[in-house]
Amino acid sequence: MIAIEGFVSNGQAPKVIRAAHPAKAAVARAALFAVLALSLAPLGGCAKKFGDFSAKFDDATGSIRAPGTEMPKEDGALRRYAEDWGKRYDANRRDKATAMTYARALHALDQNAQAVAVLQGLAIQNPEDMKVLGAYGKALADNGQLGEAMNILEKAHTPERPDWSVLSTQGSVADQLGQHDTAREYYGAALKIRPNDPTILSNLGLSYALSRQLPLAEETLLRAAHQPSADYRVRQNLALVLALQGKFSEAEDWARHDLSPIDAAANVASIRAMISQSNTWRDLQAPAGKPAAGKPAGKPAAKTASR
Repeated sequence: MIAIEGFVSNGQAPKVIRAAHPAKAAVARAALFAVLALSLAPLGGCAKKFGDFSAKFDDATGSIRAPGTEMPKEDGALRRYAEDWGKRYDANRRDKATAMTYARALHALDQNAQAVAVLQGLAIQNPEDMKVLGAYGKALADNGQLGEAMNILEKAHTPERPDWSVLSTQGSVADQLGQHDTAREYYGAALKIRPNDPTILSNLGLSYALSRQLPLAEETLLRAAHQPSADYRVRQNLALVLALQGKFSEAEDWARHDLSPIDAAANVASIRAMISQSNTWRDLQAPAGKPAAGKPAGKPAAKTASR
């Protein structure tokens, strides 16, 4: 059991989230995350964060990074950019804008452990800076350090001045810990600040998928995908949920927004093969509270006498 403290959407005093880790639920989550990564493989480097259960890292670093530092998208140029900012960081590790820019470049290269180290040092130097703490918490979450991430993120904003991107990240961490109802409280609070934000809606849709509420996941992801600022991750998350429901033609249509017809068809075919070969995927397809097709229902729990 992992105890995590954090405030929820009503702004009341912090409550304790106790995160249990049932083996079956953990396997289902791992399987979903694995196929999220697979689904955008043809997009190459930009797909590294596909299925990211989080607000964008740039939402935390953008207001602090050095001015006039547009990050390149091409892999070789991005590596040179990171190397250049790494040298600047080594020359002055106390400069906040330099450290944040360097961490952002490391994150783009999927070097999350190194980004964590840079931001940890910055957080030690700036323990009251909520932007720094927000970026550090998100880096921890991206590096799989979920308990530490939640502890830092709860310090990155206050009930009086909540930050929507931090709330969304707190929701993503709760989802990865299997606490889906708590996650949705965070997403709901974030949506009150940023109505119809596609990143938050996408996280919410994936949350429903993880708890086997696929029709609700589809409805939420459709809403996200129709927002003008929706990106490829939102559309491919929707394609995955459609495929999990057997709507392969619709899934392929959405995948084609960002992939070639050949790659879109191959991705959907891969998901289809996984579903047919894995009990884990059939468990995920089964409605919440019901056994997967072909599986016997568990025995009812013995009743205990009340006293």
